Amino acid sequence: MTSRTLMIQGTTSDAGKSTLVTGLCRALQNRGVRVAPFKPQNMALNSAVTSNGGEIGRAQAVQARACGLKPHTDMNPVLLKPNTDTGAQVIIHGKALHDMDAAAFHNYKTIAMNAVLESYERLKKQYDVIIVEGAGSPAEINLRDRDIANMGFAESVNCPVLIIADIDRGGVFAHLVGTLDLLSPSEQNRVKGFIINRFRGDISLLTSGLDWLEQRTNKPVLGVLPFLHGLHIEAEDAINSHSVNSENASFKVIAPILPRISNHTDFDPLRLHPHVDFEFIAHNSAIPPADLVILPGSKSVRADLQYLKNNKWTEYLHKHLRYGGKLMGICGGFQMLGKQIHDPNAIEGAAGSCEAFGLMDFNTTLKKQKQLQNKTGSLWLNNSLVSGYEIHAGISTGPALEHPAILTENATQNSDGAVSADQQIMGTYFHGLFNEQSACNSILNWAGLEQPESPDFFAMQETEINRLAKCIEANMDVDHLLTQLEQGLYS
Repeated sequence: MTSRTLMIQGTTSDAGKSTLVTGLCRALQNRGVRVAPFKPQNMALNSAVTSNGGEIGRAQAVQARACGLKPHTDMNPVLLKPNTDTGAQVIIHGKALHDMDAAAFHNYKTIAMNAVLESYERLKKQYDVIIVEGAGSPAEINLRDRDIANMGFAESVNCPVLIIADIDRGGVFAHLVGTLDLLSPSEQNRVKGFIINRFRGDISLLTSGLDWLEQRTNKPVLGVLPFLHGLHIEAEDAINSHSVNSENASFKVIAPILPRISNHTDFDPLRLHPHVDFEFIAHNSAIPPADLVILPGSKSVRADLQYLKNNKWTEYLHKHLRYGGKLMGICGGFQMLGKQIHDPNAIEGAAGSCEAFGLMDFNTTLKKQKQLQNKTGSLWLNNSLVSGYEIHAGISTGPALEHPAILTENATQNSDGAVSADQQIMGTYFHGLFNEQSACNSILNWAGLEQPESPDFFAMQETEINRLAKCIEANMDVDHLLTQLEQGLYS
């Protein structure tokens, strides 16, 4: 069959674009369709390492899994990782090329579009269907010039668009009608229908609104997706700060929400763990006593370290350790555990050095070249299997690294991280550390939880993707959608 493309755009951020694309990908994959996900431009600090050694948004890695594929940089050719309120690291085809402010990137979009179209053309040659995810909303007037993320892309490749809106937020009809009204005539014609997401209650009470919407816009409502309680699909960027089991679990694990926190999905296995009360600690919130404290990854390590110092985390960590609590650092959080962090090349801000927490004997120097690789290894505790990925710009050296936390299966580097002499503190560059059952059990047991009985996180991910696909199957006519694409009726 000729390759066909369908783009999912949303009325707002977090309207459900990522989840709809994930579910559609699995529904089509279940039919034997060779389907691939695609997001032209993503802005997120949650990223994944691809099979070809690049970096893309985690949402596209999840969507690749839904397709039965390994993540590839062509699935997200432009990734923006914010490092200030007005600037971001620009990653093209998986490699960090520039740091730009918003105005500079606006001018750079024409170059970025070339990368987007190159990736799209490569995917078209390999797959039957491409399901494309937009970014934010297509109706952001100030971003429409040289747009590569929404209608600018759809117009360039001449693909149909479905618009999804979240009814749980309220104002769903205004969102859909307003979005459509703000599009150009050619873009309006490109919209083939609407999806309403996260509906609760009696569908019959919504019917009059759906009829009005279709008459008002002359566009069909192609599906009303119910609110799926407890659905867990890895977040693109938004932090879900609530533990699933806070009322039933007594073992407390906390992590600060850093201003530039990265890859907070590392903590999903803990949030979902039946025996763990996990809590993200927000700015100016009281820091509660905990059994295990974890310092997460950071896109701006020195700035986030200063944030922690300003918010009394130094005093808290010393007290926590005095009372026998366990402490971990992951990636940037690991770098914070050492003595000093050097940034001579101004990788993450003004050039210079700063004192870290000084809890382990090593220093870190930030380098221009990122370390990007998928890794496996075994924990120092009991040789439990660890699998994960490494994304960082720093190189750490010092005596503490002579006692690694993980022995890796990498030919050029056979160890990772460090463990303190009293085994009260550990640090690692491994993201995804808790995904393997055995590793999660071992670390929680080290931290003081007896018989952790961690769930199979990979199986949970598959269950949730299949649950999402079944929901979409039950509430959308996927066969009709596929027929329309195959016959070119949506072109």
